[in-house]
Amino acid sequence: MTVVLAVLQVLSFASCKASTKVKHSANYFDYFDTVTTITAYTETEEEFNALCDEITSLLNEYHRLYTIYNRYEGVTNLVTVNDLTDGNHNVVKVDRKIIDLLLFAKDMYATTNGNVNIAMGSVLKIWHNYRNQGMDDPANAKLPPMEKLLEAAKHTDINDLIIDEANSTVYLADPQMTLDVGAIAKGYAVEQICLYLEEKGVTDVLLNVGGNIRTIGFAGDEGTPWKAGIEKPDTENEEKPFIEYVELTGEAIVTSGSYQRFYVVNGENYHHIIDPQTLMPGTKYKSVSIITNDSGLGDAFSTALFLMDYEEGMALVEKTENIEAMWVLPNGEQKYSSGFEDYTFEYEVQ
Repeated sequence: MTVVLAVLQVLSFASCKASTKVKHSANYFDYFDTVTTITAYTETEEEFNALCDEITSLLNEYHRLYTIYNRYEGVTNLVTVNDLTDGNHNVVKVDRKIIDLLLFAKDMYATTNGNVNIAMGSVLKIWHNYRNQGMDDPANAKLPPMEKLLEAAKHTDINDLIIDEANSTVYLADPQMTLDVGAIAKGYAVEQICLYLEEKGVTDVLLNVGGNIRTIGFAGDEGTPWKAGIEKPDTENEEKPFIEYVELTGEAIVTSGSYQRFYVVNGENYHHIIDPQTLMPGTKYKSVSIITNDSGLGDAFSTALFLMDYEEGMALVEKTENIEAMWVLPNGEQKYSSGFEDYTFEYEVQ
């Protein structure tokens, strides 16, 4: 549902231990419509460049498969799944990576009580179009008519997503339903790439795709954690731009927030995280941050918890293994799950 805008910035901390590995970092702008930063400690620059080539090749593959906006020659992707022929969707044979993503999405739908629903494409497309028009022409920005959203919401039943694993096919039984995997695709792809690297024995890497951060191992020396700051919502000009600092050694951290992707109508901000119950942007929090050992789960849970009442979200986190959360309420108050603060540390800007 969301192109989850995790709002974290990796901080650079020097290690005091001797090491043969050197820190390298590179930025890319071609994947999942956001900035990707690869940071790693390697013995040579050539080793780092080879690692970047491998990661960006995989990111390119997942980006092309999971996009709902662009077609690529020789690639059957989610645009193809959403296509109509004579008013109906087709049974589409797809790459196993798409099958696995959609199965994960169905699982997340059940886990989050429908708050993460990739079958919401018909509703999200309306919001996407109105948001883009409002950003291009702010003076004439408008909200989508509720009757239009309600009509689109009739075509969001995830049970109409038919997956045939044996034949690797996908079919949308409702002709007016479309998929939008923005709430999970980026995090899921990051996780799959990092699992692949871990299986190869790669370590000492931090992959940051649009603020969706997943770490592998340590920051150059065994026992030295990666350190990151969670940005303060709506406080870009403050001297202290981060609300928390966290240490990670193999975990992921993902944030969903209301304060980056939005447009303004009659002086009110309307962001991109749409509640499937109200069909309007969620208003319960400024941001929700998730720490977990699975970037895909982090992506899904940050969206789901952003839309849930605090008590419901806390109950879900506490019964789920390897998930911790921090909520920032509209008044700026911060709330934490029982283990979140185990990852935080005090840092004073020099």
